[in-house]
Amino acid sequence: MSTAALLNVIRMFFLLLAGFIGAIVAMGEATHIWWFGAILGLGFASTLIVLDIMLRRLTFRSFSHGTFGLLIGLLCAWLVTRIATEAGWVEQFPLAGSIFNLAVFLGFGFIGVMLALRSKREEFSLLIPYVRFRQDALQDLPTLLDTNIIIDGRIPAICEAGFLGGALVVPRFVLEELQKMADSSDELKRSRGRRGLDGLNAMKATGKIDVAVRDESFESGLSFDAKMVQLADLMGARILTNDANLGKVARLKGISVLNLNELSIALKPIVSPGDELALELVKEGRDDHQAVGYLPDGTMIVVNHAKRCIGSLQNVVVAGAVQTNAGRLIFAELKK
Repeated sequence: MSTAALLNVIRMFFLLLAGFIGAIVAMGEATHIWWFGAILGLGFASTLIVLDIMLRRLTFRSFSHGTFGLLIGLLCAWLVTRIATEAGWVEQFPLAGSIFNLAVFLGFGFIGVMLALRSKREEFSLLIPYVRFRQDALQDLPTLLDTNIIIDGRIPAICEAGFLGGALVVPRFVLEELQKMADSSDELKRSRGRRGLDGLNAMKATGKIDVAVRDESFESGLSFDAKMVQLADLMGARILTNDANLGKVARLKGISVLNLNELSIALKPIVSPGDELALELVKEGRDDHQAVGYLPDGTMIVVNHAKRCIGSLQNVVVAGAVQTNAGRLIFAELKK
């Protein structure tokens, strides 16, 4: 059963329970008005259910922040009202003083809650200088997966190797997009969609990786990137992607981003002039005397005066490197 279905079952049970209790209480006063008590119970439960649906985006972390802000606001209001009381103004005008006190408490309480909800945890240290809220370890944060990274196919191996910690979260709209791709009439889209779904099922089947689907409703008209950023901000999660534009938008919002393309570039071996390599020469180069080989990461190495050695494994010495539009091009010589 999905989380949304379970919540609906709990709401329905609460509604029926409130109506039943209302009827029982009414029957204790007068048997013939049991229906009135049932209606009151159902109305009370319905009001709470509507309030719960309206506050569905409110998390426990936001609630705790809001409560802390409310306490600060009420403390400030108490100080203001105490000053007014000591000045004698409240005693001179009792009605106006009561209205003033009520307005001050409501106003400062509201402002305190709103400021706390807009603030980050680090900013609370300004109020309590010697107390620091524990910062969640980055590797323990939940990780949102976007469509591109799922169909990339490298995530199961990375998770199996232990380089990703925390729960992996697949938003419902991402899962729906994968399903549309898997059912597409286009052969390429269909194969990519099925590969993504197979990868998710494989990770979930191992039991070593916590893979969850997150149901969340968004305003109509939001783009895919906007939904990802909004959900990550709501969950306090990081985003795993290989979409550079999504990464830029998320980082502007202060959200941690893991980009596999950036990781791949960082993992490329550093080859410097003078390094010796064992390289398999696979084809001819642009010039007649050249042969070409490739490093495991796909970097091309052009070996001078090695055409006769094509098809064999040779020891070569790196002579230099040139950065081109297609990537890094390395030149080498056969080791004498």
